[in-house]
This record gives sequence, structure tokens and C-alpha cells, in this order.
Amino acid sequence: MHNGKRSHTPTPTEFTPPIRYATNRSGPVRWLLSHVGRYPLLLLFIFVGALGNAALAAAVPVFLGRAFDAMATSPPRTELLLPAALAILGAQVARSGLQFLRNFSAELVGQRLERDIRDELYASLLGKSMAFHNAQPVGDTMARATNDVREINLMFSPGLLLVVGSAAFLFMPIIVAYRYHPSLVTVPVAFLVSYVVALWRYLRELDPIAAQVRERFGQMNARLAEAIDGIEVVKGTAREEAEVDRFAGLARRFRDAFVQKGDVEARFLPLLFLGLAQGAGFLHALLLFRAGQVALGDVVAYVGLIQLFGFPTFVSLSAYSQVASGLAAARRILELMNRESHVDQNEAGHAAPMRGEIEFRNVSFAYEEGGEPVLTHISFKVHPGQTVAIVGQTGAGKTTLVKLVNRTYDVTAGQVLVDGVDVRDWNLAALREQISIIEQDIFLFSRTIAENIAFGKPDATMDEIVAAAKAAQAHEFIMAFPEGYQTVIGERGVTLSGGQRQRLALARAFLTDPAILILDDSTSAIDSATEDKIQRAIYAAARGRTTLLITHRLSQIRWADLIVVLRKGRIAAIGTHEELLRTSETYRRIFVTLGTPAGTGSGEQRGPEPCVPRA
Repeated sequence: MHNGKRSHTPTPTEFTPPIRYATNRSGPVRWLLSHVGRYPLLLLFIFVGALGNAALAAAVPVFLGRAFDAMATSPPRTELLLPAALAILGAQVARSGLQFLRNFSAELVGQRLERDIRDELYASLLGKSMAFHNAQPVGDTMARATNDVREINLMFSPGLLLVVGSAAFLFMPIIVAYRYHPSLVTVPVAFLVSYVVALWRYLRELDPIAAQVRERFGQMNARLAEAIDGIEVVKGTAREEAEVDRFAGLARRFRDAFVQKGDVEARFLPLLFLGLAQGAGFLHALLLFRAGQVALGDVVAYVGLIQLFGFPTFVSLSAYSQVASGLAAARRILELMNRESHVDQNEAGHAAPMRGEIEFRNVSFAYEEGGEPVLTHISFKVHPGQTVAIVGQTGAGKTTLVKLVNRTYDVTAGQVLVDGVDVRDWNLAALREQISIIEQDIFLFSRTIAENIAFGKPDATMDEIVAAAKAAQAHEFIMAFPEGYQTVIGERGVTLSGGQRQRLALARAFLTDPAILILDDSTSAIDSATEDKIQRAIYAAARGRTTLLITHRLSQIRWADLIVVLRKGRIAAIGTHEELLRTSETYRRIFVTLGTPAGTGSGEQRGPEPCVPRA
């Protein structure tokens, strides 16, 4: 019995991948630092390269000033020009090497960061519950998993790479100018202070706009994915033009946000401060020269040092914008990963071979907390090996009910027990490995037929795969393909008919040999010519295991050991076929709808019935 003492991971998740390293998800900056901190040597190369590059860049105007002084003497000391030229040449060669080390290290960290974050996000998405995935648009998820992750890479290289490099350039004029005259640090310090203040205001204004750009890109991408996924409906209703207009509207919103971002960038004040600093610095140096406090070469060197401010000023226009976009992307990714998932793996939970007993004890369920209940006070018991048909009108809650068994969803109230153990107390992997669900909407991967059948049992031999396909009546049509079991089917199995997809799904379920088999109207697309064979295959599969059937096929309903009739989320009736025909008006109405005259009391269906033996 569930006693509330289950084992929990720190963040509830359905799937816990092998942990190679821990990340701090308390905020985007801490999260990024926990990723970047894994590469300390590369970070050291970046900082050494950045500082060395700035120092050697400052050496150029210093040597130029000395050369200018050498030529300004009478007579000119030309013998000093060659050493100065060689010093400049050597500084630039060394600078190139440091730039290569810095750029290579930054690019390597950026690529590894993108890889690591993509891996972490993918594992996190696999661990989310179906409630999460049902509420989260696929297109927005794809935008975060692709474009946003890429933005983080670009934030680091070239974004943060340029930020670190430019920061070193900001301090070099202050450090070197002091050696010529203490007062010459006034203009560089004034520029640095005004630059930092303006940059802080710029980033405050830019940050929400960058977040809006990322959000609107996600909305546009979500709409595109939805339209492509539903392209058959769009074309079937001739709504192409309306979809184009709707997408164009979202694209305009994305463009407007991007233009707003460009407007903020265009008002980047440090560009104005740079011009003022160059003019003021030159004037200050000239006044000191006229007062005889500095040499002419010092003036030349000082003006050259002021020019170093040009690099951080111009790169800041794009670099900090890239950093803001990257941080916005990191927040979006982190929000997705941190969003609560109510189903946890419960690694320390119950794990044992399953007998297949299922019990619903006063179960109620609502998709949202405080929302309208989909199921209310459901109670019944299924013994191991029984076949239970769950019937009811559309929207009665049949699919939701069976998805509580494997914890696709967790109950809002009450308990679902398997073998007398609350499903929440089971190890989630052990629970789901022994339950197989074939849903109405069959999903097949863009892989070979053999790989699709063996998806739940990847170590299956070819003989086992073929045997499962034969049991599901799929072998014949598979062998009709030129490449047989090695035929690659299209995404979602679009190259196959509905009946073929369902038979492959049946083969996949047969191969895993589950203790509990759940068929959610999974034979609805099977043609009448194959129906008898499929019914026999399902009967054979159900023998010896607990089977839950959501079905509208009379033949399947009639040979069930127990029939549960749902109406508006409640049990309207429960019993065998013959009992319900006598006692349940709701069941008789459903049976008449399916095409059987209820007045006979015999439950004979119209047309030939598959010859299915009773146990």
C-alpha cells in the first residue's frame, strides 16, 4: 500500500541519465558557470591570450613613440629605427600566436558547451512526464533545443571572448599612460567610468528585448511545426493562405522585436564617448607638450594608446548584444528543464516480476490541479491473466484510465495498484518494462522495420523479430517490400497504411512479452480481410497475461472476462457481456450503437464473427 515514503530524486523526473557531472540550475549564470568550469585549462588559455594580446597591442604605440623621438632629434638617430621595427614585428608575431590560442580555446569551449547543454536538455526532456509534454508546444521545444542552445555557443564565442579581450584593452591605456605623465590617466579613467555606466544602462534596456526576441522566435517556430505536422488537415481544408497569413503575423512580431533590439544598439553611447576621449586626450597631451612636461614621442604614443579604446567600444556593440541573447536563451532552456515534472523515477522503489493484478481504488484524476475531474471514484479489480474491455462514448475517460496504470499520469486521488503495490511505489522503469501500450495513434520511427519492432527489446534476435511479426500478421506485407525487414519507413510511418502501422505496433508489443498488455482501440484501422487473423493474434497475445482493451469491436468486447462501462468519467456498469445486457441500459445503448440488436439478449453481431475460442 502507498504510504507516502517513496524514494525521490532531488528534482522529480521519469528518467535519470548517467550523471557525468553536476550542474547548478539555480540561475542562468550559475548554470553556465557550472558548465564552463569543467574546462579550467581552456579558460586559462583564454584569459592569458586576452591579456597578452592587449599588452602586445599596447606595445605598438610605445615603440612608435620611441621611433618618433629618435627621428625628432637633430641629427635623427636612425640606428634606433630597426630595433623599434623588430620589436613591433616580434610583438605582432607573439600577439598572433596568443590570439590563435585564445580563439581556438574559446571556440573549443563554445562547441563543448553547446554539446553538453544539448545533452543535458535532451535527457531532461526524456525525463519529463506526459503532462508536461502535452502542455508544451513541440515547435517551441525545438526552438529551445536548437536555436537557443546555439545562441549560448555564440554568446561564449565570439560574445564573451570579445568581452574578455576588450576588457583587457580598457585598462592598458591607464596602465601605460601613467609612465609618461600621471595626469594623462585622467581621460582614460573618465572614459572607463562613463563606458561602464553607459554599458550597464545599455544592458538593462537590452536584456528584456533580447528575451522577447527569443520568445517570439519560439512562438513562430511552434506555429511552423504545428502547421507542418498538420499539413494534411491544412491542405484538406484549403487553409494554406490563412496559415501563411498567420505565420506572417508571427514573423512580423519577431521582426518588430528584432528591430527594437537594433534601435537600442543604434543608441550605443560609448561610440560618442570614444570620440570625446580621443579629442580630449590629444588636447591634454598637447598642452603637456607645450608646457615641456612630455616629449613629442610621448604625445604620439599616448594618442596611439587612446586608440586602443576603439576595439572594446566597437566590439561591445555586437558582443554584449550576443551575451544578452545568450543569457535570454539560457533562461529559456533552464526554465524548460526546471519546470516541475510530477512523475519521478523512484529508483529505490519496488521491482519484481509482475503477475499482472491491477486494482483501482476510488481513483479520481484531473489534468490540472483544481481542474475539472476526468475520472471520478473509479474502483474495480483485474485478476492476473484476465481480459478487460473498457467501453464508453468518446470523452468518457477510457484512455486516461489505462494511462494511470503505467504512470503516464498519476492519480489525483485514490490508488492504482499493480500486484498489490501502489504504482507510485514501483521503480518506474521496472513498472513500464512489464507493461506494453498500443495506442490508437501509432508512432513509428524513421528507421528500419526490424528496428521499429525491436524498439522495446533492442537485443532481440532476427528470429524473435520475425516470430513477433508473424504473430501480429505483419510478416507477409513486410516481405512484400524489396528490402523486407531492412526497409526504412518514413517518419511516423507515413509510408505505411494505418493497418500496417498497427500490426507493426502489435509486433513490437508481442516481442517485449509484457505482463500487462493495453490496447487502446489499436485495431481500428485494420481492414476486414485481416480482422479475423488480427483477432486471433490478439487473443493469443492476451492468453496468460492481463489485457486491457479499449475497443469498439464487438468481437473483442464479447470475449472479455470483464467489461467496464464508463460514462462521463464514472463507472456506469461492470460485469460480463451477458450480465450487462440484462442489467445495464447504458451498455445496451452502446451495444446497439455498435450494430447489435439488444433485444436478442444473445449479443450476436452483424456479419460473421471471428472464430475466437473461449478459455
